[in-house]
Amino acid sequence: QVQLVESGGGLVQPGGSLRLSCAASGTTFSINTMGWYRQAPGKQRELVATITSGGNTNYADSVKGRFTISRDNAKNTVYLQNNSLKPEDTAVYYCNVVVVRAGVRYSYWGQGTQVTVSS
Repeated sequence: QVQLVESGGGLVQPGGSLRLSCAASGTTFSINTMGWYRQAPGKQRELVATITSGGNTNYADSVKGRFTISRDNAKNTVYLQNNSLKPEDTAVYYCNVVVVRAGVRYSYWGQGTQVTVSS
């Protein structure tokens, strides 16, 4: 099992910045991909960014050039630096971790952290 604890959400004005963190604990030695997803009211959950154990990153087109995902493997933590925030970035942001054990992929989710972009 893997437990995820997110932090860093809050209220920010348009153009502002936030840094989200997600710390994993438990059976973390087999963590593969770490990532962030978000869900706005009335919308489906969508991918924001992912990063593999080798450091390869993938971003949604809507956040490219504004958000940066990174990870600290020693701390089993993934970060999301959100810059130039827009009101449409308002959502609950969820951390996701994929673990591979004996060829089977397991997906774990955090509890979510609210990001609100408003003046």
